[in-house]
Amino acid sequence: MIYETIISTIDELGNAHVTPFGISMHENLVVISPYKPSITLDNILATEHAVMNLTDDVRVFAGALTRRQAWTLLPATQVTGFRLAGTLAHKELKLVKVLDDALRPQLFMEVLHAEQHQAFLGFNRAQAAVIELAVLVSRLTRLPMEKITQDINYHLIAIEKTAGAREIEAWGWLMEAVTNHQAAMSGENFA
Repeated sequence: MIYETIISTIDELGNAHVTPFGISMHENLVVISPYKPSITLDNILATEHAVMNLTDDVRVFAGALTRRQAWTLLPATQVTGFRLAGTLAHKELKLVKVLDDALRPQLFMEVLHAEQHQAFLGFNRAQAAVIELAVLVSRLTRLPMEKITQDINYHLIAIEKTAGAREIEAWGWLMEAVTNHQAAMSGENFA
């Protein structure tokens, strides 16, 4: 099973990097499998730490992909790094094993510390739709535009029926990325 999370890492100079990541669990370890090249991969290999943030604020997912900082960071508790201020929960991770691969290595991370910050209020279809659009945006150069458009039209139903202000804002950021990609593919000069 893949869980959609926000992974925060730092580089050797202490600069934070925040990005969406689908993670899995394997024998009580968090497994992160970044594609090469990857800032997250470089940071984890350099520092051997990461923070996994569990959030229902989909603007963080959309903002990370569209270069809009929709979050505030706080220092992590036990590792050198940062967690999201508005996260529901976070887990501080230490690298214990690497299975290298030319395309997508697997990083096995032990949970050193975990905190619950807010209650999870329940599922919202618009939040799930934004996450799905975020996945599509992260793969704009790998998927056919017809597939992306078809999926957007399906997920738009959930946005129209169940979205709040945060989901509408995140959806707009991601749709702008799709529109810009389409314009670039068609050779338009898009500002």
